[in-house]
This record gives sequence, structure tokens and C-alpha cells, in this order.
Amino acid sequence: MLVNASVWAKMPAMRVGDSAPDFELPTTGGKTVRLSDFRGKKTVVLYFYPKDETPGCTAEACKFRDDYEDFVAAGAEVIGVSDDSTASHEKFAQRHRLPFVLATDTGGRVRDRYGVKASFAGIIKGRATFVIDRDGVIRNRFDSQVRIGRHVDDALTLVKSLEARAAS
Repeated sequence: MLVNASVWAKMPAMRVGDSAPDFELPTTGGKTVRLSDFRGKKTVVLYFYPKDETPGCTAEACKFRDDYEDFVAAGAEVIGVSDDSTASHEKFAQRHRLPFVLATDTGGRVRDRYGVKASFAGIIKGRATFVIDRDGVIRNRFDSQVRIGRHVDDALTLVKSLEARAAS
């Protein structure tokens, strides 16, 4: 069933314990990423950010880059989402050697489904990070425009904890 974007905008924010909405988004290299592709296989760290090449977004992407091998070793995949074009994402990823997927959410439909609101009087798109377990359940949501490093640190700590529990 297709849902009108204006309906999504009225949907409440996704919270810990909610089932994460599936999505299908274009990525660099002409590929597509779907949340459902990871179900039963990997934990997903899904982070929404405002814009490629801005200072805060670059710092956040580089922190995810620097910790990416730790996420992979812990059994997770990182997916960054903004409404920038795939061409913009390709340049951003290449310039900063980003090893993870960057997806294009044209019009912010997926951002709206997850309830990531604009901030600063609607001028800047929101920044939020979700940790979604292998069953597709949101295990953490972190929102902050300024505590960017904490998005990555909190996500990695939780991923390691989830994977340790799954292994025991």
C-alpha cells in the first residue's frame, strides 16, 4: 500500500520498541538499498543527516567511517540517508573515503516515516540515528544536531551489546 507523503508527515516519531518501517532508496553506483535486505542477517545503524559536505554532516560521516570496521566486526551495517542526489553522495563518499552506503531520500519521505523532524524553525533537516536489530525492531533512537559524535558512539555500544546477546 502506498502512503501519501502528507500522511507520513503526520505520523508520530518512531520510538524504541517500534518495528522499523521498510524502505527502498537509491544509492551510489546505481544500486538500491532496502531495510528488509538485512532482516535476520545484520543490525542496521540508520542515520539521517541534513546535507553532504556541511561541517557537522562531514564530521558525523567521518566518525562513522573511522568506526566502520568496528560496526562490521560487531555484525552491523551503516546506512546514511539525506535528500541529496546520488551524484552528490558519490562525490561526498569519494572525497571522504566513506565505506558505507549513502542513500537518497528525495523529498524526505523516509525521513518523515521515521518521524525525523526539521529543526531550527524548519530550516535545517533533522539529524537522528536509529539502531535497528536483526528482527527489524528499533532498539535506540538518538536525536541531536550538535552532539554528533555521540550518535556514533551510542550506536556502536548498543550494536556490540545486541550482538553479544544474540551470540549467547
